Amino acid sequence: MEHNLQPGIASLEAAVVVLLFMAFLLYPLAAVLTSLRYKAWPLYRIFLWSFGIFTIAITFTGPLADFAQAHFVGHMWTHLLLGMLAPLLLLLAMPMTLLLRSLPVRVARNVSFILKSRPFMLLSNPAVALVLNTGGLYILYLSNLFGWMHQSLIVYAIVHLHVFLAGYLFTASIIYIDVTAHRLSYLFRSIVLILSLAAHKILSKIIYANPPANVPRAQAEAGGMVMYYGGDFIELAIIVILCYQWYKATTPRKTASIGEI
Repeated sequence: MEHNLQPGIASLEAAVVVLLFMAFLLYPLAAVLTSLRYKAWPLYRIFLWSFGIFTIAITFTGPLADFAQAHFVGHMWTHLLLGMLAPLLLLLAMPMTLLLRSLPVRVARNVSFILKSRPFMLLSNPAVALVLNTGGLYILYLSNLFGWMHQSLIVYAIVHLHVFLAGYLFTASIIYIDVTAHRLSYLFRSIVLILSLAAHKILSKIIYANPPANVPRAQAEAGGMVMYYGGDFIELAIIVILCYQWYKATTPRKTASIGEI
């Protein structure tokens, strides 16, 4: 792959590392401080947060990030980590819940009010999140955007930010782990998840057969394989969590109906 990001890539990497380091420190600090006033914050969530931050970091700096700039397979691995694994790990850490615990009551209520607003209701809809997440990937790989991404540092940064945010938004719209103001049915979320999985697989086959701009065919074929199979474990984790939540939500109703009989 051809790219022209060297003049400013180091500055971007440094900025991202600083922001991630701040997030890495603030989360456990908030967990400790809020545990003095409320129920102790689980240690495993701190671990999940730390692992999620680390996952983001290696997609921007280090050997994998360097490999991603030179080879499409590396790029695809960073896509899976940044757009799928990191969002799941961070969501399981429940950052919004911790944020609300950390804020003064009045401020927390204002934040809750914003989360219940119509714009957030729209964004948290799984169908909308699907379009932003998977639809964004179709635009990236089936247009000239992928080529521009490797010629412009600004486009490069925006694309990576979108991949992460859209991935987080979609994951949060499917499995309700953190604060969720607008809840939709398990059936609807399951249907959207199935459509997302299918769209993801179809896109990987398109990439395999029709390489993106400036990507050698051999790299596109290998990258398409990574996209097709690489996210299976993460997708399985989301499916298991969703099914478990659905099971827990319906079991009491079944028990009650049996008791009535």
